[in-house]
Amino acid sequence: MKKLKPIPKFKNEEEERKFWASHDSTEYVDWSKAKRTIFPELAPTTRAVPIRFPITLLERLKYLANQRNIPYQSLVKLFLLERVKKELGIRHSSR
Repeated sequence: MKKLKPIPKFKNEEEERKFWASHDSTEYVDWSKAKRTIFPELAPTTRAVPIRFPITLLERLKYLANQRNIPYQSLVKLFLLERVKKELGIRHSSR
């Protein structure tokens, strides 16, 4: 068994992201001892994206969302997710 390097302390996620993008994790982690886990309370990372819609499209989206009793922004995300999955040929994935 080879000796593993200590994982450095990071100031923030960006610093850690850059580190792992340029280093081999097998030098720091014994992946043979890794266990699968689930994080049920972990919310997906999101980013606000400003987008302009024609007024008529926005009105139609709001109408459809109202019929489903959900916010129109949620409906837009659902529609986009469905289309992206279709374009990529993804069948059964929650994200």
